[in-house]
Amino acid sequence: MVKRSRIVAFFLILILLGSMMGITIQGILNNIKLGLDLQGGFEVLYEVQPAKKGQKIDKEVLASTAEALDKRINVLGVSEPSIQIEGENRIRVQLAGVEDQNEAREILSTQANLTFRDANDRLMMDGTDLKEGGAKQTFDENGNPSVTLTLKSADKFRKVTEEIVNMNPNVLVIWMDFEEGKDSFKNEVTKENPKYLSAPTVREVFNQNTVSIVGSFTAEEAKTLASLLNAGALPVKLKEVYSTSVGAKFGEQALDKTILAGIIGIAIVYLFMLVYYRFPGFIATVTLSIYIYLVLLIFDWMNGVLTLPGIAALILGVGMAVDANIITYERIKEELKVGKSIKSAFKAGSKNSFSSILDANLTTILAAVVLFYYGTSSVKGFATMLLVSILLSFVTAVFLSRLLLALWVNSGFLNKKFGWFGVKKSEIKDIAENYDTLDLPTRWDKLDFVKTRKWFFIISGTMIALGVVLITVFRLNLSIDFSSGTRIEVLSDKPLTTEKVDSAFDYLNIETDDIVISGENKEMASARLKGVLSKEQIAELKSAFKSEFGHEPNVSTVSPTVGKELAKNAFIALLIASIGIILYTTIRFEWAMAIAAILSLLHDAFFMVAFFSMTRLEVDLTFIAAVLTIVGYSINDTIVTFDRMRENLHKKRRLKTNEDIAEVLNVSIRQTLGRSVNTVLTVLITVVALIFFGSESIRNFSIALFVGLVAGVYSSICIAGPLWYVFKTRELKKKGVIKTVKEKRRYSDQPQV
Repeated sequence: MVKRSRIVAFFLILILLGSMMGITIQGILNNIKLGLDLQGGFEVLYEVQPAKKGQKIDKEVLASTAEALDKRINVLGVSEPSIQIEGENRIRVQLAGVEDQNEAREILSTQANLTFRDANDRLMMDGTDLKEGGAKQTFDENGNPSVTLTLKSADKFRKVTEEIVNMNPNVLVIWMDFEEGKDSFKNEVTKENPKYLSAPTVREVFNQNTVSIVGSFTAEEAKTLASLLNAGALPVKLKEVYSTSVGAKFGEQALDKTILAGIIGIAIVYLFMLVYYRFPGFIATVTLSIYIYLVLLIFDWMNGVLTLPGIAALILGVGMAVDANIITYERIKEELKVGKSIKSAFKAGSKNSFSSILDANLTTILAAVVLFYYGTSSVKGFATMLLVSILLSFVTAVFLSRLLLALWVNSGFLNKKFGWFGVKKSEIKDIAENYDTLDLPTRWDKLDFVKTRKWFFIISGTMIALGVVLITVFRLNLSIDFSSGTRIEVLSDKPLTTEKVDSAFDYLNIETDDIVISGENKEMASARLKGVLSKEQIAELKSAFKSEFGHEPNVSTVSPTVGKELAKNAFIALLIASIGIILYTTIRFEWAMAIAAILSLLHDAFFMVAFFSMTRLEVDLTFIAAVLTIVGYSINDTIVTFDRMRENLHKKRRLKTNEDIAEVLNVSIRQTLGRSVNTVLTVLITVVALIFFGSESIRNFSIALFVGLVAGVYSSICIAGPLWYVFKTRELKKKGVIKTVKEKRRYSDQPQV
């Protein structure tokens, strides 16, 4: 009997969720803040240094500096800037959507420390005497731009003018960025000299609180000066140690391309699930759509900033989210094949797949947490999106998918419809034969992974040795993230040539290490410099290249100090993630599986490094993000295999011979090989879409993921399991017999004498 109420409930849930998603999705997309790599903008990391001898840089100084920077950003009119204090002496400023990046850099770092001095260089007043918001851009009696100041105390200004009027010469010298020991009357602006504004003659005593600064200003310069004075003087010196800027056109192009890649990748994943898993695949596509909506909703609630790697994490998350569905559906198919009813198969399959899904997700979460803690800027955005994606994929796959499928299963409509689950009648055993899912034959039964283990070890050993040679000879093509320097990305309205870009750099007397032309129509170019360009050089370069090529270039600079720190943090992150996975796998499984798993993960990570060394692809921060993602994700297949090995071990009382160990390994790998291939295939689909259709900015990142995934599925099947076999045979040789988990529990349950 078909219970139509459950089917009606299914459609009501879909209509309710679909309506809610349709009504709110546009608002969510409009609310989500785009990072500077998607809408253009400017990011700079300052090292905070003492402004005078004896000054200590503590938390209070950093906080007041951040507050002063925030006031200055308000002058630029940038909505929701990001100002973060990092470590003991650094402040990171991110200004997404800022239009004039040169002006932003100038306003942020210029001290704007106003001082009034007499002819003998004696300080009479300074910026602290200025009333809050008391600087305004005005015009003098001749119509020239000037700045009018409103002071806090008219009485103090009267006393100052009383002193000045009786001096010879009777001038009040007004300076910006004054430094001790400078010649007070050099009317020029250089890096070595403070900025002289004006020196009006004082012929009478002024009993007022207003004063005008008249100089050779343009209206824009006078307006900027007034804004800086209102923003207050910085209490410290700021030294740029890292900066990056992205043109609006670059961001728009990157966003469009990556969204297209996501649509293509996700559509192919949907098609695969529908064709291979039939009706459960349809349920998966529904829950995956809801999953994407929930990720964006939570990200909006978190007030997160969506970056290019963040979108990549979302697309990658779709491939990873479907893994849990695949593991569950494969389990259900196995239960159906041993003769169980659809209702019993659904119940058993859901229950038996839970531990594999939980273990796989927790290890990936571990890697994402480490990545978030040690990552910077856009890498943090990737880690945040990855964490949100993993958590929501677990919720939607384990609870929502099962709820929706359960409504159909319990309705009775699917009774005897085994084909809807992708199971042929010829594959179903008679339940009277008392078959267990662990006894099911597979299409891989002729494969012997124990006998061929030496070949796997030889192949991997040869590749590792070759990789060591490649890395020793070629080394890694490190980006400026790790080696320091300047990276410049050029976008042109017309096709570019190396000669044309090189001549543009020559005109500015900038010597480049290399120039790489890319893009479908060769409209993009990138170049690296060993030195770090100053903000003045960057401003000149941006102006010249915009005039020459039609768009402002992206310019990133990294100091040697920051480069070394990033390399150090990357190594620490990999080490912590590896140790965490060893500990977790040991607790959940056993030491032999933990060591085998981590060796296979290091094998995968090394393959990625060797591949990048051989191909000369650039290794940047996103490469480290890719390695850590693979470290977390690659173990998924290994854990699925280990979980089945644990089940097969429970069937045996003891492991007495090497053949017993070999049987457990071979049977477990054969039984999980199909789902191992399918789970990695769905992720590979999304990664391949990113490689071919996504932005050039994350192409190396996507290639690193692809190489890591391929190496990961190989090592999970051909390295991790055989290594476990080697460890267990050595243990057997020492002990003579290995008690299984099942037998240990049996003995521990008996009364003790």
